[in-house]
Amino acid sequence: MKLHPSILSADFANLEAELQTISAADAIHVDVMDNHFVPNLTFGLQMVQRLQEVSALPLDVHLMIENVDRLAIEYAQLGVASVTFHLEASQNPLELARQIRDTGCQVGVALKPGTDLTQLKNLLSEIDLLLVMTVEPGFGGQPLIPEMIEKISEARKLIAARNYPVKLQVDGGVTASNIYQLALAGAEIFVAGSSVFGKKNRNLEINNLRALAQEGGMAR
Repeated sequence: MKLHPSILSADFANLEAELQTISAADAIHVDVMDNHFVPNLTFGLQMVQRLQEVSALPLDVHLMIENVDRLAIEYAQLGVASVTFHLEASQNPLELARQIRDTGCQVGVALKPGTDLTQLKNLLSEIDLLLVMTVEPGFGGQPLIPEMIEKISEARKLIAARNYPVKLQVDGGVTASNIYQLALAGAEIFVAGSSVFGKKNRNLEINNLRALAQEGGMAR
């Protein structure tokens, strides 16, 4: 069970200092938004490059952008640990997944809450990570959509049935009150933003969330 705090909830003016407060995390989740694919604007290639230079933890880059078929490769070439793109934004997701993998970067595919798992088609054999959004992407601090827990369970069954080494990640509204249930449903990697950055002792909360997730995973 891994915790990837989302810096969407961090202080953008002091990001390097903010990273030091979440050193117990397994990776840093970086939400790249272009104000077109989602109604919010965060940062782009140059900022991610700088984060890659100063972060002691691997970067888990989540692209919520248009033109992802052209731009995703540039992020992968920065040397980040993983690049996840939205299935809904790509014209040729199979080819894009292969191109990202060719850079040596792990590749993930994200699904909005309304996108059915059947849309994955032949992608599971070409990706390392499946990200199930448990809120509508665009803004932090939203409550988890309860119906998405069943979707996580279905995704876990789909991955297990085909015996693919695909990690299952959840993003949106992850808190201490629901992470056990999310892990029980099959999630392995948890993106938590405001529930981590809203705490005074962030590393303590990361460890608490991870322990709760491990309990849920063991009970699965």
